[in-house]
Amino acid sequence: VQLQASGGGLVQAGGSLMLSCAASGRTFSWYGMGWSRQAPGKEREFVAATKWSGDSTRYAESVKGRFTISRDNAENTVYLQMNNLKPEDTAVYYCAADRIRRRSSPVVESGPYNAWGQGTQVTVSS
Repeated sequence: VQLQASGGGLVQAGGSLMLSCAASGRTFSWYGMGWSRQAPGKEREFVAATKWSGDSTRYAESVKGRFTISRDNAENTVYLQMNNLKPEDTAVYYCAADRIRRRSSPVVESGPYNAWGQGTQVTVSS
């Protein structure tokens, strides 16, 4: 599977951005999708995940209530709407695809994911 993330940029604290990730190469609707991020000098953090069907999502505590993951299976695209952004959200954001078909629940950790996009930079200024 190939993943192409886009939508990053520079935004002031309190602002919003929407990231998109277009997938190709396998049946998108069969696989859970997620977003992770990595800030300079920090470990990668998995922030959001959606079940293959789109009817269940999970979030890291650091973004809960501010970020929303969604997917459009007809468009083979997963989104990450980020609101009330904070300087600590500054990172390169990566989308990822689950290795298991039709997993019963979304997983907010890197282990289940075996395909990663190239990353898109998000910078939040204070």
